[in-house]
Amino acid sequence: MPPSAVPSPTAPIPPDIAALSFEDALAELERIVRQLEEGRGKLDDAISSYERGTALKRHCEAKLREAQAKIDRITVSADGSIGSEPARID
Repeated sequence: MPPSAVPSPTAPIPPDIAALSFEDALAELERIVRQLEEGRGKLDDAISSYERGTALKRHCEAKLREAQAKIDRITVSADGSIGSEPARID
């Protein structure tokens, strides 16, 4: 695939993908990966599927970052006071 055909990692996510839940996007991405691994279909279809898969992956990553940003870790200091800090999930 020529470099110009590779989707940019900063390209906007298509609206139909942006509307998907994390679970639905992941299920579709898994289906595309299986289809590509099996080598079914024509080359043009495989390229289109790869491009859609790339957008689905970016959407899933964004959803995970959003969820991570919402999670707080509860902390207890030495004096027994309770607080919270952003979770470090790696």
